[in-house]
Amino acid sequence: MAAKKTITRIAKIQLIGGQAKPGPALASIGINMAEFTRQFNDKTKDRMGEVVPCVITAFNDKSFTFIIKTSPASVMLKKAAKIETAGKNQLTDHVATISKEKALEIAKYKLPDLNAYDDETALRMIGGTAKQMGITIEGVDLTPKKNAKAKKEAK
Repeated sequence: MAAKKTITRIAKIQLIGGQAKPGPALASIGINMAEFTRQFNDKTKDRMGEVVPCVITAFNDKSFTFIIKTSPASVMLKKAAKIETAGKNQLTDHVATISKEKALEIAKYKLPDLNAYDDETALRMIGGTAKQMGITIEGVDLTPKKNAKAKKEAK
């Protein structure tokens, strides 16, 4: 009877698509780094240069499984707004404006990794991230829904 594999660690890391290399981040997980980097680079060669989040499940025999996630919303928003860094203070810094269509495109891309069931909810989540970064989305109202209902009833 074969020994049962047990999970030793679950790690979440962000690597550059198609460019993963063995290093301290992977060494601390306790997996076969060369095999991981080969598999990761093969799976992400179409996302070359993008930040790619990955969830690695390491087992006691140095084997592993991994799941590739969609790129972080903040990275995609910066690319859409053509900016290098986000605003430091969301209340005073306004660094860029993007169109609702561009934000909806990002929301649709991120939908599998969000806890949202439709595009409108996903758009509000992406809008919240954009607001924290000092990016405005044209035509998107980010007031909380219960406050929005109260405002409509007051009118």
